[in-house]
Amino acid sequence: MKDAYNSLLVKNSLTPAARTASANGTSVDRASSGSLFQDAMVVIPVGTVTDGTHTFEVQHSDDNSSWAAVADAYLQGSEPAVTSSTDETVYEIGYKGAKRYLRVAVTVASATTGGLYSAQIVLANPRVAPVR
Repeated sequence: MKDAYNSLLVKNSLTPAARTASANGTSVDRASSGSLFQDAMVVIPVGTVTDGTHTFEVQHSDDNSSWAAVADAYLQGSEPAVTSSTDETVYEIGYKGAKRYLRVAVTVASATTGGLYSAQIVLANPRVAPVR
């Protein structure tokens, strides 16, 4: 069946939280549920950021152990650096790479009260469906 419910899977990388420190998100396996997802998109919903700069980076890995920043050539859109003047926004970044594991990292600078946000990875275009 070719519909969103049976063809997409959303996984948390950075759980929703108020953050004042840098963090690495939880890894997401593109082979989840045996579906072998061919496409992925990172969604970063940002609430209120009171101070600091919160710079997001999409990372990928072949083995879920050694992580590297995804080169811009494999991204659609830009990884945001969020401040109080660019908060209250949902950012989307497409991933065109072929690595199995993805995660989102955030580097926080000059924050005492920080910002509220999360990061999810939407897996799409499974080779095996339905995904549930």
